[in-house]
Amino acid sequence: MSLDQLRYFVAVAEECHLTRAAARLHISQPPLTRQIKSLEDELGVPLFERTPKGMRLLPAARVLLDRARGILASLDATVADVRAAARESTEIQARERETHERCHGERGPLRAGGHA
Repeated sequence: MSLDQLRYFVAVAEECHLTRAAARLHISQPPLTRQIKSLEDELGVPLFERTPKGMRLLPAARVLLDRARGILASLDATVADVRAAARESTEIQARERETHERCHGERGPLRAGGHA
């Protein structure tokens, strides 16, 4: 099961319609249909009842939808946390460089008597 499959599944489950889900995901319908079918095959259970008006979630899909939303939210939070940590690290390094340059200047560290 891939993260893309989970994203696709959530879109279909929320839209209850393959065409609208495909538009939301900016992909065409055939690959979306294949990914949902592949996910159902991997899980060994049908997730949707196909109707003339769209897709209806089956009980297994309701369980997966709850879990998939949690997984994707956790992934988004993890990415945000990692990026924030990288920004903080970059900012700290920049401040340390500035402090070092102010203290040591271009001529190197100051020595007793104020000369480099």
